Amino acid sequence: MKFLNLFSDKATFSLVNRLWHEHIKPYRWHIGGGLLCMAIAALTTAFLAKLLQPLFDDVFVARDETMLFQVAFLVLIVFILKGLSSFGESVSMIYVGQKIIGDIQRRLFDHFISADLAYFHARSSGELVSRFTNDVNLMRNAVTTALTGMGKDTLSIFFLVGLMFYQDWVLASLAFFVFPIAILPIVQIGKKMRKVSLNTQEEMGDFTILLHQVFQGMRIVKSYAMETYEQMRAHALINSLSLLTIKGGRVRSASHPIMETLGGIAIVIVILYGGTQVIAGNRTTGTFISFITALLLAYEPMKRLANLNANLQEGLAAAWRIFSAIDLKPTIVNAEEASPLKIKEGEIIFNNVGFSYPNGKNALKNVSLDIPAGCRIALVGPSGSGKSTLLNLIPRFYDVTSGAIVIDGVDIRKVTLDSLRSQIALVSQEVILFDDTVKANIAYGKLEASQEEIVTAAKAAAAHNFIMALPQGYDTLVGEQGIRLSGGQRQRLSIARAMLKNAPILLLDEATSSLDTESERQVQVALDRLMEGRTTVVVAHRLSTVMDADVIYVIEAGELSEQGTHLQLLENNKTYARLVELQFIADAMPIAS
Repeated sequence: MKFLNLFSDKATFSLVNRLWHEHIKPYRWHIGGGLLCMAIAALTTAFLAKLLQPLFDDVFVARDETMLFQVAFLVLIVFILKGLSSFGESVSMIYVGQKIIGDIQRRLFDHFISADLAYFHARSSGELVSRFTNDVNLMRNAVTTALTGMGKDTLSIFFLVGLMFYQDWVLASLAFFVFPIAILPIVQIGKKMRKVSLNTQEEMGDFTILLHQVFQGMRIVKSYAMETYEQMRAHALINSLSLLTIKGGRVRSASHPIMETLGGIAIVIVILYGGTQVIAGNRTTGTFISFITALLLAYEPMKRLANLNANLQEGLAAAWRIFSAIDLKPTIVNAEEASPLKIKEGEIIFNNVGFSYPNGKNALKNVSLDIPAGCRIALVGPSGSGKSTLLNLIPRFYDVTSGAIVIDGVDIRKVTLDSLRSQIALVSQEVILFDDTVKANIAYGKLEASQEEIVTAAKAAAAHNFIMALPQGYDTLVGEQGIRLSGGQRQRLSIARAMLKNAPILLLDEATSSLDTESERQVQVALDRLMEGRTTVVVAHRLSTVMDADVIYVIEAGELSEQGTHLQLLENNKTYARLVELQFIADAMPIAS
């Protein structure tokens, strides 16, 4: 329904009004300067048409040589003024257009960066990138075209039509009575254009998603020989985009025959009526030539204004998509009376925690955990049991549905997000490295860190030696997602990052599950150093990595089923013992050749 409401006149007015107050109004003085330049340019255009009257009547008919030089000089002055004013108008409108688009992009990025983690889980990165590229480019074209077209073309029509009515109001009335007929079909064309534009932008978003996924997953595509399948998917989207673009061009061009036909009718009327008036001697040739020149000059901006509606509709469709994204407010925010969290010990307590995802799926039920300060606890259980969900609740990536999580006696919903997350370090299976230097990736989260601090953290993470073997050492670019490094090297850089942060609470989410045996050994040594003296919560499938935990909690179907040390849980001979046995069998089983 929200999509359909976009096409009501009230919704259009609301959208334009919002664009004006939130993004265009701050630049009204620059726009005013541009409009002044436009007015001068439009006035010079009308003046050129007016100069044709003395040129024909006084120079060509009366053969006045002095007037010839005067008219020629005036024409030169007018063209200079027109050039300077056009330059001023162009520079002003480009400045305003780019500033408005820059403001929108900054606002959109600020919104995304503060959005809930669930927002990103529900959308692909390609879809979000599409907002910054496809939608913003359409808005850029619409804003620049609208500001320039509505200003310059409207003023040109105003002065030229004013000249025509000044010269002969009867002839001008006859020339323009047909143009109001074009208003209704042009409005309908605009509505169709906005629908087509919205569909095109949606398809372009899907195409961006596909490109992003295929290029990032090219190794999998090639290893499974899925090139033909991906070609079929890409070709289908390209064909759909092509059809929508063709349809958009057809709708956009529909105004041409309307304006050409009406323009032809107006000019024929002027020629027939005005010509008879000249033949009868009721007006001079110069007056008639000046009038018909003004009409022809006004005809072009009229056509541009008709086409402008289609551009505006594309921009409004893009604006609707952008504002729809901006209007989705985050739910994980600071409470009104939130205060900074000051961790003295680092004890974490889960009090009857329940959690359900936005889709209604119940993930946790009345889970109570006691994690003493400085202790190492592990969360184990079958896949999908809720282990990672418990971990994600501690830094408030999600908020509990019921119950509470308390750190050093303080409910984490009553402290500021920045203070909470600044005292938590996360090392996960999915290592995120940015396309920057090794040094910048380690210092991410502590930008003021010195080179000495960075090197110390790298040494503690067993990363210093391989870093020094890289072409530029700590200044080596790691590539997108650290593609130029091995899995173990990437993981050790993420551990170095956590070392440098030096947070009192450490969360480890399957930190070694994707590594080979040798890499796992090196990373585990680094992790052991990192866990010293910190309250550590470990989620792991490889039970060999959690055998030394102070307490192991077994989670099944979102509920706590067992707790104890490794030996105690083996003696219980329940779920944990069964998981250990299954993993032992899997590890001992020979690999089929």
